[in-house]
Amino acid sequence: MLDAFVTQLPKAELHVHIEGTLEPEMMLAFATRNGVRTRFANASAARAAYAFENLQSFLDVYYDAMSVLRTERDFFELAEAYFARAQRAGVVHAEIFFDPQAHTSRGIAFETVLEGLWEAVRASRTRWGITSRLIMCFLRDRSEEEALATFARALPFAERIGAIGLDSTELGNPPQKFERVYARARAEGWRAVAHAGEEGPPQYVVDTLDVLRAERIDHGIRSLEDRELVARLRDERVPLTVCPLSNVRLRVVETLSDHPLRAMLDAGLCVTVNSDDPAYFGGYVDDNFADIRAALRLDDDHLVQLARNGFEAAFLEPAQRQEYVARLAAFCVAHGTGVRAS
Repeated sequence: MLDAFVTQLPKAELHVHIEGTLEPEMMLAFATRNGVRTRFANASAARAAYAFENLQSFLDVYYDAMSVLRTERDFFELAEAYFARAQRAGVVHAEIFFDPQAHTSRGIAFETVLEGLWEAVRASRTRWGITSRLIMCFLRDRSEEEALATFARALPFAERIGAIGLDSTELGNPPQKFERVYARARAEGWRAVAHAGEEGPPQYVVDTLDVLRAERIDHGIRSLEDRELVARLRDERVPLTVCPLSNVRLRVVETLSDHPLRAMLDAGLCVTVNSDDPAYFGGYVDDNFADIRAALRLDDDHLVQLARNGFEAAFLEPAQRQEYVARLAAFCVAHGTGVRAS
């Protein structure tokens, strides 16, 4: 059972793939509704398949499961289910990744994906008390030409997309591969983030900053292998959206007690905690907070600092950021923590 401190701590979630919130029960319900056959007989069989050897073994299951997503209704209900669960986790702001290429490549229109998600996102504050943004990710195991075509398809909907990102298989797909699409995005005034330093080396983090000019690094846990990079990340306050339970399930680290998050905090890095693909990795953001507290011997002040980092790193307007930081400060006063949240 999660305690009230963890679930009520105001949080921003900055690294969650909406397709990765597709719980087995919902997947099977969508499959039935849409007449899609899956390889899973039931939800228990699906969960039994969630034993991954690495990122690619996860992606194989992940892409197969998302084949049930066919209609605007599917994408809307998927996002609504995430917001309902995020609200219970104490999330007040969410920046949500989506992968249009994973859907357009199987014949689903870009508009179908975006309209369904947008219907949930635009009403998230009034319905769930959560402000939210969409981050459109490019699949790095596909060509930059395909990414550029996806970018062009998204331009008419620019006001609905808060930033671009880069995900999928990291190894063998360096940041330089997507230099042109990131340059185009910057020219259009879009914010930019990118996955780096999960399975890939610290140099991928450096190149993501220098070549793609990303404002946040998603994962970035291998940055600790490079002292100069650590100093740079600290001095420039580059946010790192870390996903502890994901790192364990994908065997990037062996156990949660081996996770470098505590060392990253001690090094003064702007680390945030997130869920990544919670339906597959055994926990939403509150589960991640609770599990790292136990495994890494973090106290309440550490958890507050992680939450504070999330608001610092979020793509929020100044007034909204101040509102959430003030809410966090009030939470600290109510719970007697020693961290100044403002």
